[in-house]
Amino acid sequence: MFYYVLIGLIAGLGAIAFQYLCQAGLHVFMDQMAGYRPPQPAGESHLFHPTETPFSRWMLFFLPAFGGIISGWLVYTFAPEAEGHGTDAAIDAYHNKGGFVRGRIPFIKTIASALTITTGGSGGREGPIAQIGAGFGSYLATRLKLSDRNRRIMLAAGMGAGIGSIFRAPLAGALFAAEVLYCDPEFESEVIIPAGISSVVAYCLFCLVFGWGSLFESQDFVFRNPLELGPYIVLAFVLVGGGILYIKSFYGVHRFAKTLKVPNHIKPAIGGLCAGAIGFFLPQTLAFGYGFAQMALDNQLPTLLLLGIALGKILTTSFSIGSGGSGGVFGPSVVIGGALGGAVGRIFNAIMPGIVTQPGAFVVVGMAGFFAAVSNAPISTIIFVSEMTNSYHLLLPSLLVCSLAYLLSRRWTIYVKQVPTRIDSNAHRGDFFVDVLGTIRVKELMPQVRRVEMVSEHMPLAEFRKMFSSTDQHYFPVVNAERRLTGIFSINDVREVIFDQQIGNLVVMKDIASSDIIVTTPSEDLTEVLKKFTIRNLHRLPVVKDEDHAILLGMLDRREVIQYYNQRVEEIKASHQRVDIESHREISQLKNIPVRLAMRREIETIQADMPITELRVYRSKLNSFPVVDALGRLSGILSLYDCEEYFKQNTEETSTAQDVATRDVVTVTENDSLFLALTRITQGDFAILPVVDKDHPEKLLGVISLRDIMSTYDDIVIKKGGRGESDT
Repeated sequence: MFYYVLIGLIAGLGAIAFQYLCQAGLHVFMDQMAGYRPPQPAGESHLFHPTETPFSRWMLFFLPAFGGIISGWLVYTFAPEAEGHGTDAAIDAYHNKGGFVRGRIPFIKTIASALTITTGGSGGREGPIAQIGAGFGSYLATRLKLSDRNRRIMLAAGMGAGIGSIFRAPLAGALFAAEVLYCDPEFESEVIIPAGISSVVAYCLFCLVFGWGSLFESQDFVFRNPLELGPYIVLAFVLVGGGILYIKSFYGVHRFAKTLKVPNHIKPAIGGLCAGAIGFFLPQTLAFGYGFAQMALDNQLPTLLLLGIALGKILTTSFSIGSGGSGGVFGPSVVIGGALGGAVGRIFNAIMPGIVTQPGAFVVVGMAGFFAAVSNAPISTIIFVSEMTNSYHLLLPSLLVCSLAYLLSRRWTIYVKQVPTRIDSNAHRGDFFVDVLGTIRVKELMPQVRRVEMVSEHMPLAEFRKMFSSTDQHYFPVVNAERRLTGIFSINDVREVIFDQQIGNLVVMKDIASSDIIVTTPSEDLTEVLKKFTIRNLHRLPVVKDEDHAILLGMLDRREVIQYYNQRVEEIKASHQRVDIESHREISQLKNIPVRLAMRREIETIQADMPITELRVYRSKLNSFPVVDALGRLSGILSLYDCEEYFKQNTEETSTAQDVATRDVVTVTENDSLFLALTRITQGDFAILPVVDKDHPEKLLGVISLRDIMSTYDDIVIKKGGRGESDT
């Protein structure tokens, strides 16, 4: 809790600093230089006395380009990832970077965004303030050497605190941080409480400086007439159309800017010039524009101007931020949605004044519905707008419009770094993998358990030789006279002696079988089963009764386990079932241990030109081998199973190891994590993975197997109390 309070304090101070910076910038650029003094929302006041500079449209034309070139130079020189709207960067850091954000990004983002917006560029405050809070949360977790899970939570808490404070909506800030991460109806539950604590602290600190109350003031709008839902449904369709136009326009400009053959820091200046051209004719579309949303709430703007503000704001935001400038997209969305809502409300008020009596109510609902359409975050958006406008009596029409807008526009989102669900997030894939395995019992795979021929422990080797010639079994359970399991052996165990004629009648199968049997039972989960497969790199396990481990039910194949797991995952994805998972400390440790600590550097290889006939008598305890050429470069992977299959289907004696080997080799590098190696091994059901040089993939450094991973995990995490690489 102390950490989250601290994050809230820093996010609140960041919001205060950013607010002062924006007010100072507007005073210098908009007021002193251009003589343009846009109205403020009711909850904010000017911090500086206005000047008497006469209004200059030409200055408005060029100012956004001036801000664009300075902010572009700052961003592309010191922190290129700070371009665009910062919320997407925070979402990407949560899903794909373990919650890590470079320390300089919040500072660069703050200055660049203030320059972009206060010189006339259209943008919002949530992007930079989200990165200030998220950046400090990430920095604090990194300094304290906390896990990736804790760093992600702190990042999200900082993001929620920053947004909740500067928009004076603490509850919505916390919910937004948990909801905006996904484009499907999904909340990151572990984020809500930490973000709530941080958001409350940041909000209180911000309001102590700038005063209490909501950002906008509105009449006490009340929903009383169910017939009014008809116009609200029409509003939902209008908002969806506007939202799709906004997204298409924003990323259309973004893609065009990427292909433009000019230096990156010039692109925001070109975008600013385009925004300035629109602002020359329609200055209401520049900078924040919150004051015009306030005027729409008070029903002070004509319908055509409202439509002009909505369309113009879409274009100026696309040019200002989509071209590489810095700023948020939530603020412009509020203004665009409010303008569209106000226009629809005024039209219906003129057509049916007895039903639509308050056009301002449509402004409130329009704000919520538009952002729900472009963000895929309908729940937090409803709370956001209710808190920002201090209007809680429109929750019912807001819920209807936001739900419709979300359902109609799910294919599009302004936050392209969102993922559908927790299943699709890299932040949770390891936890999901373990959780699903733990929910599956062997009894579910009993139809796949194979009946096998059992071998009497007193059977002579010569008699087994006849049995072996007529079966395709690889593992042979050994039983006593009462048909109780006493041992087991594999083809590899008898390969060296099976054709020895001198001992055929002297050796019985009890002498060859191993009495140290690794078994599984119907009640065991697949997590334990996979561990057992890896102990000796087994391909099949005997399945025995729970109450009596000497009674054999059949053999379970490792491939069947992997296939069943993959099938279960696909079923869950297809039905969009929610799987609530706690992040496990063990998984975090596995992600922090590099392959080089577990790999075997002394490896047994096969030359690519080795005749296939020599492989018939190849003797080794291993089942798979890297194939290398004359220069020692990796050219394939070969398993004894591949050889057996080849011998069954071919009689050619001129083939070489290279002809039989698998050439499309799945590899890892020595700096990859053990979790990545484990994932690749289990997904492909590989015995080993070659470890190669990152810069020279053909250079073989070693191999790693499931047994190596589990052994290293046991040594580093279990026996040494959970220490990762930094402790070793």
